[in-house]
Amino acid sequence: MAAFLLAESASWHEGEEKMHKLMRVPYEDNPTVLNLRPGGGYFVQTSPLMAIGTLDKEGRPWTTVLGGDPGFAGEIAPSIIAARNTVDFKYNPVLEALVDGKNDGEIVKFEDSGRLMAALPIDLENRRRVKLMGRMIAACVSKGDPDRKKSEHTGMAQLVFKVTASLGAYRRPQPEPTLISNSPQLPQGAIDLLNRADTLFLSTTHRQESMDTNIRGGPRGFVRILSNEPSGAVLVYPEYSGNRLYQSLGNLQTTPCAGYVFPDFETGNVLYATGDTEIFVGKDAATLLPRSNLVVKIKLTAARYVKNGLPFRGISGDPSPYNPSLRYLPIERVTPGTQIPEEKEVPARLIKKEVITPTIYRFRFQIMNPSIVGKWDPGHHMQDDDPTSINDDYIRTFTVSSHPGRNLSQDEFEITVRKKGRVTNHLFRANERSGMEVSLRGFDGSFRFESSGAANRILPCIAGGIGITPIIALLHTIDISRIHLYWSVAVQDIGIVHDTFEQFPELPNSTVLFLTGLQGVEAMLGEADKGMLESVAKSNARIEHRRLDVKDLVLDGTEEWYLCGSASLRKSVTDWLRGKRVICEDFDY
Repeated sequence: MAAFLLAESASWHEGEEKMHKLMRVPYEDNPTVLNLRPGGGYFVQTSPLMAIGTLDKEGRPWTTVLGGDPGFAGEIAPSIIAARNTVDFKYNPVLEALVDGKNDGEIVKFEDSGRLMAALPIDLENRRRVKLMGRMIAACVSKGDPDRKKSEHTGMAQLVFKVTASLGAYRRPQPEPTLISNSPQLPQGAIDLLNRADTLFLSTTHRQESMDTNIRGGPRGFVRILSNEPSGAVLVYPEYSGNRLYQSLGNLQTTPCAGYVFPDFETGNVLYATGDTEIFVGKDAATLLPRSNLVVKIKLTAARYVKNGLPFRGISGDPSPYNPSLRYLPIERVTPGTQIPEEKEVPARLIKKEVITPTIYRFRFQIMNPSIVGKWDPGHHMQDDDPTSINDDYIRTFTVSSHPGRNLSQDEFEITVRKKGRVTNHLFRANERSGMEVSLRGFDGSFRFESSGAANRILPCIAGGIGITPIIALLHTIDISRIHLYWSVAVQDIGIVHDTFEQFPELPNSTVLFLTGLQGVEAMLGEADKGMLESVAKSNARIEHRRLDVKDLVLDGTEEWYLCGSASLRKSVTDWLRGKRVICEDFDY
């Protein structure tokens, strides 16, 4: 069990003020209050998880996460929090620091003001949390049943702490901790965990006067491994836009070290790590991790990878639709949009806009200085800057749907896009007569038809809706009769089918079209859409009024397939074609 004391209103310290200046944040009062906020005690009691951070004897921050069921922690007196939880006491660095390694049930009391610590009660399912900082009053850890071998390294921890500052259901198996590694050089299991992890908890300190524990998240693998030497692995991750208080980063400005815990909610494995940190802003951040405006780098000084160390399990939900795309290190891959130095900005001017459907337009751009950009090929993507994009990511990527020489001059290209999001809304409103320009960052991409094998072999292609655009750009490079196209399209998008068939009159002969959503929608179609639907129906395309299914993808002797579509379509098709080679254009730029 543990208890800690909550801290009236706080002012910003110099590290936080420095971060606000670097990130150009307008001044606001610090919302932190020096006690447990009203309603905070109830939130603690109803939260299933709580991350806790403290400092070890060497002053290094560490972080852990406890919980499993709501009610394991709660407010027992004004601004006094107590927690009781089954824990791994053998390898958990936070508990080791809080109870000085004692696990005999003895209550450890602190004669001074208490051990500095921070906590983050959190409800992941509902995306709610409260940040707490305070002092440990008392703690004890008692061993589990000594007759149960699997419990020899687990016990019951009781913590009591006083909150001095605050800012505003899982399976619960018995931990069976096994220490796999106690080295700052990460073993393969820890590397695999990082590649899967979409969540971390971190603890930071301001000159050992105050602490902060918080959460960071992103797409799976958002923490990248820059190096992994015996002296300690170096990790890098982007800081996405948040509440712009920069309390954790402010602490790193004054005390550049942090403690991390990377939990695997599904397996119960956990990586504890502590190390020295460095913050990169602007161009320095983008150099280290392309497409990032704010980056943290950690050189690990100590780490523990523990198998089955968590006292709870979780079930993965659907990823947030607002997750930014995964950002890779330059040593891992060339990131689209990094080919052109920032000081050599290349404008691309909108010169033509065509309506294909009410939500799909084709835009033609002219490159104002094509010698800097270089040659683009079918299958490439075009990148343009968007200064208002979320998460400080100033680049958007679109598939180039035209091919070089298709009634375009050498300095022109086209993109075919659906109206979705801030950037496309801006494009759809733009007038080509206004001379609107975007900043072109370059062309990149690897999707193309393989040149190996027989020249007349079948090329089976699967496309979902507007996912046809990469295939359109490649059709001029091959004999279209080799194509076997399986195209799933909502009837509202019949315009893009009609437009594509007009561009390539031979394509219907090689197409099976799966039209969905016809029932109840056909009567709502305008005369133009009805005319296009009738024209497509009279083509040589085979039309099915249903969804694409596994039974449709049967081609004897075909081992290689091409796929362009949404994440859900990719998942279904790759399951259906298990054992086949599937070459994807996944649009997860």
